[in-house]
Amino acid sequence: MALAVDGLLWVVSRDGFGELPAAYWLMGALAVVVDARPYVVADRRASSVILPSICFTFAIALAWGFGPALAVQVVAVAVAGVRMRQPVRRTLHLAGQHAVALGATAAVAAAVSLRIGPRYDWDDALLTVAAASAWIVARYGLAAVVARAVAERPASRARWRQRGVEVLATGALLLLGPVVLATAQVGLAFVPLVLLALHAVHRMVRSAGEFERASRVDALTGLPNRRALQASVLSQGRGKRLALLLLDLDRFRTVNDALGHSVGDRLLVEVARRLADVVPAHDLVVRLGGDEFAVLATRVDGAPGARRIAHHLAEALNRPFAFDGMPVDVSASIGIALQREPGGDGATLLRQAETAMYDAKQRGDQVAVYGPDAAHHSPDRLALLADLRHALREDAPDDGITLFYQPQIAIATGEVVGVEALLRWRHPERGLVGPEELIRVAEPTPVMRLLTERVLHDVIAQLAQWRDAGRPIRAAVNVSARDLHAGDIADRVEDLLRVYAVPADLLQLEITESALMADPHRVLNTITRLDRMGIAISLDDFGTGYSSLQHLRRLPLAEVKIDRSFVLGMATDRGDAAIVRSVIDLAEALGLRAVAEGVEDERTWRLLAEAGCHAAQGWFHARPMPAPDLAVWLTRYRPVRLPRPALPTTQ
Repeated sequence: MALAVDGLLWVVSRDGFGELPAAYWLMGALAVVVDARPYVVADRRASSVILPSICFTFAIALAWGFGPALAVQVVAVAVAGVRMRQPVRRTLHLAGQHAVALGATAAVAAAVSLRIGPRYDWDDALLTVAAASAWIVARYGLAAVVARAVAERPASRARWRQRGVEVLATGALLLLGPVVLATAQVGLAFVPLVLLALHAVHRMVRSAGEFERASRVDALTGLPNRRALQASVLSQGRGKRLALLLLDLDRFRTVNDALGHSVGDRLLVEVARRLADVVPAHDLVVRLGGDEFAVLATRVDGAPGARRIAHHLAEALNRPFAFDGMPVDVSASIGIALQREPGGDGATLLRQAETAMYDAKQRGDQVAVYGPDAAHHSPDRLALLADLRHALREDAPDDGITLFYQPQIAIATGEVVGVEALLRWRHPERGLVGPEELIRVAEPTPVMRLLTERVLHDVIAQLAQWRDAGRPIRAAVNVSARDLHAGDIADRVEDLLRVYAVPADLLQLEITESALMADPHRVLNTITRLDRMGIAISLDDFGTGYSSLQHLRRLPLAEVKIDRSFVLGMATDRGDAAIVRSVIDLAEALGLRAVAEGVEDERTWRLLAEAGCHAAQGWFHARPMPAPDLAVWLTRYRPVRLPRPALPTTQ
């Protein structure tokens, strides 16, 4: 075949070699030299390596054909492989990719008799682009086929973004080839100047790689982050049984508050280091954010094996951490999710592990495994949860989510002293879904955060409307254990109060005893901050959970609410009446309000008045009602004082 380069006219023999000019040897030498510093986009896999030598070997293929270009490329690939300390197999794979790419380039150049020289016109430029495109398609097409065959799954989105950087840099290097040939016609002394352009491409690739790595690494601990976890799950081949273990540090906020955020950051770094030390190299340790870490185990023999790993991690954290001579004890609640079907995604695993972690906290256990056969993971409840998530994120006016308000009446005066906000959801197919079912479905999942945000927003907005209408009234809102554990509920409440210019004393938050038991230290920090903001805290359903008088003494409470299960029976059952009186007396002694729930008849109301209860709510006065109906009810309501009867002495 005959290829022409004006100023370097030369005929190549059939075997691809003839008398090679000085330009060839100079370009070949530069190709080998520059490959001593290959470009790596994200890691050191062969498919992620860009060899700067392709600038010269592409030019050689255009000018002198496949054989001379391949000879140089093989030597350059060998140098790059040694420099990167790659296995021989990967180096051979990389050489094969470049051989196929150069073959495609030479075929295009030979087919169109491409000429490079002073008379290089627009047609030749387009043909050069076609030859470069053939090179790119041949190399990356082969790499994609091999990767698909090995992994048996398509590349992830992150991998395709990485491919975009590679293709852009590769195209820039290839199209420098004709520039090198044209420069050689002016004078060989100018050819090494192309190294400056190669350096610029190298900086571009390096910057892209650093940005990619930074987006996958936690800045504080140096561990992979949430995005890296998602990519790692997607990159696992078929047949592997994965387990995701989510660790949430207990009482971390206490360390932050007591010792300062700098010590808290040091603790997180030490926790990361200790986890990385005990986790095998084939598994992944991740910091998800805040005080949450995760371990992706890639060789797990079911739930028993995952539990063994969890206990191993817990033991590693049980040893005290020392900071400036002060020991700091740390424990973690661990939720486990098993990938039951191949090809799953990290978001699903993470959501399941988070659900299991909150199950562990609520039960007071250290480890819990997500189980789809559990009652709150049944298909019916999962479908309801999906519908609720859609309704909350849709933010449509007809999403069916609304709030009802039940008045709270001061027993001594009969005045309305507040209302309790009660959630209702009219499902498009199921009809009205009660608050108990909603909380039961949402609380173990991240949907609870969305639900709480919606309720707080609507209640505080309603408080602003009542205030503007000249009828300011206090509203109580129930918050879950999950909200209190997250710790940022105080920030959310503070922002909403500021936006709507609502005084803090018009909002009251109700918490349950079960929320206190899951993580008392973290909950104490959260409600203490809320109390300092001026928001009253009420202990709901007192007596039905893990009752502890220490809670009443330590927590900054404003009131206790007597559970309806005791109030409903106090008119006929001496035991229930005694419990109610005891709670009222205890609240009085501690300076707390006592509020009775479930007052449905006049006799119970009179008994509560006799016992000295401060306030009550129930159907005796009003059922829960929407805000517009409440406004009408308030205009019609007239306080009524009742005489005090004697308490029953027999059943």
